[in-house]
Amino acid sequence: MAVEYKDLDVRPILKAGVEPFAEIMASVNALGPDQGLRLIAPFKPQPLFSVMARKGFRHEVVELEDGDFEVRFLPETIAVRVSDDAEGADAWPDPLIELDLTDLDPPQPMLRILQTLETLPSGAVLFAALGREPILLYPELVKRGHQWVGNYDKTGETFRVMIRRGQTAT
Repeated sequence: MAVEYKDLDVRPILKAGVEPFAEIMASVNALGPDQGLRLIAPFKPQPLFSVMARKGFRHEVVELEDGDFEVRFLPETIAVRVSDDAEGADAWPDPLIELDLTDLDPPQPMLRILQTLETLPSGAVLFAALGREPILLYPELVKRGHQWVGNYDKTGETFRVMIRRGQTAT
């Protein structure tokens, strides 16, 4: 895929004594689906790499002759995480319940999901929006016989998970 880049040179912003993060995020949010960001900075912006990875971008760094850096952020396909037995998730029924748990601190999202699953019939699907990936939830779902599939949204700020209640859930 050929990537079209939008350019942002943060050197003048930094020279003016302004933190460029808001300008960088505004540029990222204005990108189209197949666009990347070419950032020019006087240093390698290491902390930005993880922020951009959560937003679905990988990076390439080139040191320029004058010691500045060109960082190209390229869009990636959003990785989808799937339980081992969740094949055919695209054929699951529509969610019976949708939960927005983005404002809850752990372990509340996990507890609410597990409690809600107990009220669903076998084969029913629950959708939940979370503030982070529920790493500790996965083993509990597997132990209880549930299937799941999830990924971050395009902003990289909300993790979305669909869980199908297992036939033999306990």
